[in-house]
Amino acid sequence: MDPATNSTAASLRIDASFAGYRELMRWSKQFSERRWAVENARGLGRHFAQWLVARGEFVLDIPSSATARVRELSRGSRRKTDVIDAAAATSVAALHGDATVVTAEDHTTVFALLEERRTNVAAQRVRIANQLHAVLRDLAPGSAALAFI
Repeated sequence: MDPATNSTAASLRIDASFAGYRELMRWSKQFSERRWAVENARGLGRHFAQWLVARGEFVLDIPSSATARVRELSRGSRRKTDVIDAAAATSVAALHGDATVVTAEDHTTVFALLEERRTNVAAQRVRIANQLHAVLRDLAPGSAALAFI
């Protein structure tokens, strides 16, 4: 977006892949000053936002609720398209409303993600063992005493 006019200066559509990210970086080099607005940079946009931060780019996290408000107020609906979402995220970033700066994740974040994954896998194992036990109990008469380790 052109900061003076708040209008679209240029646009590019890419695939959400490393090849697409690299294409975007090559394309963006034409702009001497870059600020990235990533919707939900702590959720679905996390990978892309962290990829940009790792390359020294300035990234703002735009909450989904903020872009929804912009879409509703400017268009009269919450209808989503890539172009409308990009314009809404850019508007929030330009106003510095609900946007927050994205910083590089450290080892603490990585360990927290690994711990969450370990907890989920352990809970899933217990659920599967209980489901298997229930099926075997139903299939084999008198098998309610079966136990799994």
